[in-house]
Amino acid sequence: MRNWEKFNEGVVEEFRANGGMVKGRSPLLLLTTIGARTGLPRIAPLVYAVHGANIVLIASKAGEPTNPDWFHNLIANPDVIVELGTDRFAARARVAEGDERNRLFTAIVKAMYRFGNYQRKTNRIIPVVVLERSSASSTWPSDPFPPVARLQLDVDP
Repeated sequence: MRNWEKFNEGVVEEFRANGGMVKGRSPLLLLTTIGARTGLPRIAPLVYAVHGANIVLIASKAGEPTNPDWFHNLIANPDVIVELGTDRFAARARVAEGDERNRLFTAIVKAMYRFGNYQRKTNRIIPVVVLERSSASSTWPSDPFPPVARLQLDVDP
């Protein structure tokens, strides 16, 4: 099993050193959650997509049998910090359910097939997370999704 914490350290460092760009990777953001058990901030670099004014994340953990730690953290505390490029802002996470989850997951698999491979690799239903900007966040950028290689989902309502 991969040591995700060690792997992520290098990605976070490169992301911050290069204005949100990580060589050889899909567009990433940094998600800071509060540890469900520790209460400490935890940072995870994640592939993301945009749907309307929201960010969509897939809790795939590369198809491993358990959900990623960041997912458990945001279930315990849905208020998160997002770093996208050089912007940093507050958001609130929610888990997409039912038809919404299926539409978003299908759209992401259409654009990034590896997420479909991850779903086939595991028995769990991979969660889809929607990040909605916090109205209390004064740091939300005027264009919340800079044109830094982003994936815009085309999903029917």
